[in-house]
Amino acid sequence: KDEPVKESNKPGYITFAKTGAPNSRTTQLFINYADNGRLDGMGFAPFGEVEGDGMAVVKKIYNCGERPNQGSIQSQGNAYLDKDFPDLSQITRAYVLDEKDQEL
Repeated sequence: KDEPVKESNKPGYITFAKTGAPNSRTTQLFINYADNGRLDGMGFAPFGEVEGDGMAVVKKIYNCGERPNQGSIQSQGNAYLDKDFPDLSQITRAYVLDEKDQEL
């Protein structure tokens, strides 16, 4: 089930991709580079925010735009992405920090 939209899709906010249909969230993520408030009414719910100077790092992530075919990603997975988008950046590890935790 899709989460309710509690924050707007402002620059630096991280959001799960979805279709326009209810409860269609995928595992694909995107980081808003610009104000995408129009996505709020379509149910795109941001769940995180890039803080500090983090957007300078985000802008170094390989930008393939809208080119990867979603059907090919779903049917072939990383084999398709590795073959057709060898420079694609990938998340290999993530941490959930408690407020009391120090930065990594």
